[in-house]
Amino acid sequence: MPFVTLAPPPLRGCLYLPQPKRVSPFTVRSSSSLQEIDKSSSAAERKLSTELYASVPFPPIRTAKRVVLVRHGQSTWNAEGRIQGSSNFSILTKKGEAQAETSRQMLIDDSFDVCFSSPLIRSKRTAEIIWGPREEAMITDSDLREIDLYSFQGLLKHEGKAKFGAAYRQWQVDAANFNIDGHYPVRELWARARSCWTKILTHDSRSVLVVAHNAVNQALVATAIGLGTEYFRILLQSNCGVSVLDFTPRSDGGSPYICLNRLNQTPNSPVASSGSSGGRKTSKRIILVCQGSTQNDPEAKFPNSGDQPMNMLGIIQSQKTAELLLDLKISSIVSSPKNASVETATIISKLQEAADCLGADCVPRYVEMKEIQDLNVEDILLQSAKGTTEVSTLQPGWLKELEDGVASTLWDQSGRAWQKLLTELSDGSDPEKIVVAVGHPVLHIAFMGQCLNLTKDWMGSFNLDAGSISVIDFPDGPTGRGVIRCINYTAHLGRWSIPITRTTVDDEAF
Repeated sequence: MPFVTLAPPPLRGCLYLPQPKRVSPFTVRSSSSLQEIDKSSSAAERKLSTELYASVPFPPIRTAKRVVLVRHGQSTWNAEGRIQGSSNFSILTKKGEAQAETSRQMLIDDSFDVCFSSPLIRSKRTAEIIWGPREEAMITDSDLREIDLYSFQGLLKHEGKAKFGAAYRQWQVDAANFNIDGHYPVRELWARARSCWTKILTHDSRSVLVVAHNAVNQALVATAIGLGTEYFRILLQSNCGVSVLDFTPRSDGGSPYICLNRLNQTPNSPVASSGSSGGRKTSKRIILVCQGSTQNDPEAKFPNSGDQPMNMLGIIQSQKTAELLLDLKISSIVSSPKNASVETATIISKLQEAADCLGADCVPRYVEMKEIQDLNVEDILLQSAKGTTEVSTLQPGWLKELEDGVASTLWDQSGRAWQKLLTELSDGSDPEKIVVAVGHPVLHIAFMGQCLNLTKDWMGSFNLDAGSISVIDFPDGPTGRGVIRCINYTAHLGRWSIPITRTTVDDEAF
């Protein structure tokens, strides 16, 4: 199907936000660990940095809208390790074509109203494969092109390091302040992404597919939930990884509620990587496993709360998760003391311990299990007066409805629990450590905010489903900044998984 091309808007039409000095609240180390850059700032400066993006309203919408972001498949320059930027010389490899076909199968049943695509060949071809025989419109938009990297474009990474020295190092460890040829590429990208959202949200559609690139998709996710340029390379986008955002209209007609329903659902397993996050080696990882579905409790205000054991679906979900984690050597499993969490953790532990004992001379490997009271948030949820037994699923963004006191208690307890997870990740002399944390989806939503150094007000910006996993890597160790590899991954559940997208039927809400 031919594309409809949107001409680039006039310069005055782009939204360029005021840019404070971008500083990182963390110590950032290069992959070689030979140098260290220590960027310090006050909490007020960090808060301002993000609020500049959160304070700019999105256009109002009349009905719920779901936007599905897909990064293009592997390209020839990806395979070569060449810096692409917004250049248009690389094409999809055979692997990239196969990845796009897998994404097509993942999305084949969805009734998308429109497809927006970057005009660059690698992205446009991915869009064509995924879109298939659909008759709806396909629109190319120049603002969806990859980040503009100017003189860097076309260089192999070692060439960039040799030719540009300090500038290349800044690109690696302080990208928000990276300057080349008189430009700040990441700042320009964030402004361009914000402009894209205006066009996407004002389009007369309810289900939107967007096919673009790594950096621009990161910027789209970040600007949607109000995160600034300091979050570049924190929300990973793998080749053909799928991210889903839900936009819900406000009754007062203001900027819609926005929820990141899923991040980086990849064609391949998110835990089968070679230990690289954003091009940097990592040996420390926390895997958040949402407990399996529980038996119905007529007294429970929220799904999967209380102290009920898992139902048959929950057992299947836990077994599927244990199989997904089978190739990893998990160091320890921590869980909430509630029944469903303990059962889920036990299933994972038993399969882990049996994995290395398939031969005649083997010795079962012991996986340490701990129950941590601070991982129990169900009792806090029971304090809410807004929950009802009529809630059948945890709808995206539902945490924004919690009373402020309950949300504060939940947030404070999640902070203590998060610190215990980081301590668990630090303990021991093992240079490679994987900690699995099992708990209620609400706890892990709060963990996302803790990891990203946000406040409790952001909890409504994330969604997790029972049986899902989320993966956080720590390339600089537990004291460094967490890199989120995926959120709400459910593909491992097979026929029992939550669909990435849902069909639009009349006025039914997503």
